[in-house]
Amino acid sequence: MNEAVVGINIENVTKWLDEHVDELDGPYDFKIITGGRSNLTFHVTDSKGVQFVLRRPPTGNVLASAHDMVREHRIIAAVGQTDVPVPRTLGVCEDDTVNDAPFYVMSYVEGTVLDEVEKALDMTLDQRRAAGEHLIDVLADLHAVDIDEIGLGNLAKREGYVERQVKRWTMQWEKSKTRELPAVDEIARRLAENLPAQQSVTIAHGDYRFGNCLVDKQAAKVVGVLDWELCTLGDPLADVGYLGVYWSDPGEEQMRANDPTGIEGFPKYAELLERYANRTRLDLSNIGYYVAFSSWRLAVISEGVYSRFIHGAMGDQEIEPEILENFRVGVERLAESSLEALKGI
Repeated sequence: MNEAVVGINIENVTKWLDEHVDELDGPYDFKIITGGRSNLTFHVTDSKGVQFVLRRPPTGNVLASAHDMVREHRIIAAVGQTDVPVPRTLGVCEDDTVNDAPFYVMSYVEGTVLDEVEKALDMTLDQRRAAGEHLIDVLADLHAVDIDEIGLGNLAKREGYVERQVKRWTMQWEKSKTRELPAVDEIARRLAENLPAQQSVTIAHGDYRFGNCLVDKQAAKVVGVLDWELCTLGDPLADVGYLGVYWSDPGEEQMRANDPTGIEGFPKYAELLERYANRTRLDLSNIGYYVAFSSWRLAVISEGVYSRFIHGAMGDQEIEPEILENFRVGVERLAESSLEALKGI
């Protein structure tokens, strides 16, 4: 078992797990899955070999509102009442004295995060198509959930989602920009001037893509939707547009390096839109707006990360100059993609 793990007070967490989760027994083995600037995720095994996952905020100075474990646990527990595949929540600790910050535990789900082309190469063409179709089906199922019935009706404001988001990220650009990029300002203006009517109020995941899902490659199905920290209530088409920022049609240039689409077998984005529209009956004729909005939002977020690194706000975290340059250039490419999506709007 571990002697020391950054982010885990082994003695305290062991005691809490033993007392609060009946199906688990210590001692426990903690192994970090993801860390750094994001929430810390640990793969944990108990004395009987039972596997589960623990999530906590990053260590150090972080905004509690940006890493709200109790809120994230609430969302996953609520969505777990539906047919949308999510891990089963096992418990949440709100007492900071246990581990310096709130944390929650959930079941371990076996699957693959398809966050690069290489991870999809051993899938057949039929499996790739089926996985892509199931990805959009799960999103449609999420957007069909009755938010009041599962207890999330008061999670956030229901109306004006895109308008609030455009204002928020416009202000964020002014705070974080490291250079003048007229395209970003033009996009913000055009988005604000052409706000779409919100067709419905649903759970909006905020970061829905293959890279945030576990996939059973053999069955070609999504078996777990992850990373709910950006989840809120809002316009469902924002999730659909965001998926379009990452999605590459087979044979086209790969849109994002951390996405598997773009190789033979995966459906085209237009096919996903048609499938989603048939299931939800929503009007997707203005989806270009949502793709543009999502690409622009991602550009602003990327500029914020780039700015924090060059101004030393990330402390002792080091980053390769090549990766830093990719962030800088990536902002410009995302802005260009956003302008392209805005054509005709």
